[in-house]
Amino acid sequence: MAISSAAQQSDDRSSDLPSVVARREYRAGKYGSTAGVAPGYVQGNLVILPEAQASAFHRFCQLNPKPCPIIGMSDVGNPSIPALGLDLDIRTDIPQYVVWKDGEAIDRPYEVTKYWRDDLVSFVIGCSYSFEEAMMADDLPIRHIEQNVLVPMYRTNIPCKSAGPFAGPMVVSMRPLKPADAIRAVQITSRFPSVHGAPVHLGLPQSIGIKDINKPDYGDAVRINDDEIPVFWACGVTPQAVIAAARVPFAITHAPGVMLVTDLKNMHLAVL
Repeated sequence: MAISSAAQQSDDRSSDLPSVVARREYRAGKYGSTAGVAPGYVQGNLVILPEAQASAFHRFCQLNPKPCPIIGMSDVGNPSIPALGLDLDIRTDIPQYVVWKDGEAIDRPYEVTKYWRDDLVSFVIGCSYSFEEAMMADDLPIRHIEQNVLVPMYRTNIPCKSAGPFAGPMVVSMRPLKPADAIRAVQITSRFPSVHGAPVHLGLPQSIGIKDINKPDYGDAVRINDDEIPVFWACGVTPQAVIAAARVPFAITHAPGVMLVTDLKNMHLAVL
């Protein structure tokens, strides 16, 4: 059946979206942090599990909406999620993945086509990169973007609510801010509950189980100035800590700091 000219024009326009361009570059082998990529577009953390574990993980996300807000979910065995992007292949469109077996990371490939199975379900979880855009629009500094490194992330002593085999500690991301800016950041990020929302902790990293702020468990350390405090948000890397703790037989996730760039707009996630 012939495609109408209007539909063809729509497809042509969609192919020029910054999000589509970014995904195609990653599909072709480009590597690098996705922080600041395709400004205005939602990025997501990825968890892929066999159908046998998918229901329990879905429940885990429902019980832990701060670190695990689901923004997209695939049908069983389908590597696309049309609600997040028409030209999207979950197997190839992220800069780097982590493949897990029995809770251990066994590979960090740049695409996972060879690991794909017909029983896999993909979950895309909201990412704090979305609210960073709103923070920068209000002239708040984002240190890891300034330093061109991955956001620092830490395992904490904050327990997640368990569901089936899934249980473990919350992972947080950290951005240093002056106290007045931290208050403003709380106000701004509270408007984005589908991408982690307001911080879960301010200052005193040791009180949430972080022994050395300069040694993140994931990502890179960043400079904290004398007049700044560390501000911590729930992080979508939490499922990776939980997968390791649960010793799940098989899973695929994104590598920390490199996300799935979707066609959703950040502005549409904000609540007034």
